[in-house]
Amino acid sequence: MENEFPAWDKPVTLSVSPGDIINVLFATAASVHTGWTSCIEQSLTVSDISAMDDRSGNYARLAEQEFTDEEQAGVNWHDWTVEILLGNVFITGHWQVQVTASPLDWEWCAREAEAAFEKAALLVGRRVGRTMMVEAGTNVPQPRERHH
Repeated sequence: MENEFPAWDKPVTLSVSPGDIINVLFATAASVHTGWTSCIEQSLTVSDISAMDDRSGNYARLAEQEFTDEEQAGVNWHDWTVEILLGNVFITGHWQVQVTASPLDWEWCAREAEAAFEKAALLVGRRVGRTMMVEAGTNVPQPRERHH
């Protein structure tokens, strides 16, 4: 007699197209694409985190890159890239702002890319946890001298 319930650790098969993933996860991305290779350049990467399925080699990845526009000298960009590898297909979404953009634009892109990464990690059976980070202030005022 078979078990009454399916085993929790038994893999299930899911049929989903790159277009389905793009429409659900990357709806707010500035650009999206598929490919046979990764478009993330390690030399430009300032941050990189992956969620991997050890059994299949599939993964979800969130990388931040900074680069200079080849067509516009002196225009620097910050790019949040969410890359999913399923089988041999890369599905990628990019959120980009100029380095000089407002903090609000930076926060929006970061939030959207992080939300997409959290959802993408579920495709490989992983959860993404939040953490706190302390950044150095750019315009920290110097303490004034006090005379008592």
